[in-house]
Amino acid sequence: MKRGWQRGLIELRQSFTNGPELFSHFLWPVLMLVALFFLRHRDFGSSGLLLGALALPSILGMNAAMGMVSMSQQLTADREDGTLLRAKAIPNGMVCYLVGKVVSVAGGLLVDLLILLVPGLLLVDGLAVGSAHWFTLVWVLLLGLVATLPIGAILGSVFTSARSQGLIQLPMLGVIAISGIFYPLTALPGWLAFIGQLTPVYWMGLGMRSALLPPEAVAVEVGHSWRHLETAGVLSLWAIAGLLLAPVVLRRMARRESGSKIAERRERALQRIA
Repeated sequence: MKRGWQRGLIELRQSFTNGPELFSHFLWPVLMLVALFFLRHRDFGSSGLLLGALALPSILGMNAAMGMVSMSQQLTADREDGTLLRAKAIPNGMVCYLVGKVVSVAGGLLVDLLILLVPGLLLVDGLAVGSAHWFTLVWVLLLGLVATLPIGAILGSVFTSARSQGLIQLPMLGVIAISGIFYPLTALPGWLAFIGQLTPVYWMGLGMRSALLPPEAVAVEVGHSWRHLETAGVLSLWAIAGLLLAPVVLRRMARRESGSKIAERRERALQRIA
């Protein structure tokens, strides 16, 4: 655990000291801030609420949930280049690797959220900020990370190459579209709203909205309630499922890894480049 923590901090520091990764940390928050700029004065129907105020906490929840995609991308890349095989060859190497990856992904994600949240609070009107609101924000964020990062590890174990892992982007865009991120879930057809509520993305967005929006904003939510108990329950179920399944899937994946398979994947990659 100690070595994994140190590994994660090293990877986190490296991600903020090289140009391409630093650019990726700022790109998505800046794009979202541009969208908020154009939404900040638009009303949501006759509710009297600003669409920008509804969108900011939802985007925070979406970004936190997208940590599973970052986790799967990094795990797939490390599997392809042999990093996981080397980790398997040393005592407690897989544990060290997983702890380090969770620390680096979660740390980078938290910084990305701050890059979006701090300017967003200054840009968007109609937000409620207080000690109780910050407490809700913290527990939703931490529980959401525990719920989504193990899922990302599972997804990263399924794909054998970074190229095939890119296929996950399409269903994730679909999940975001029906999760009430950019528009309240009550505006969607009932069957789509039901599917959206099965995903952790919706519940993280709902929890963030309950933390940052005034009490009257609950009128546009499903059931006219923030549903804190349901949020904690659904995210906990996702967390338990991920924590139970991820070690099993990763161990099975590591047993199937070998030097010959890595060489074969490298040869295929070189052929595509050629």
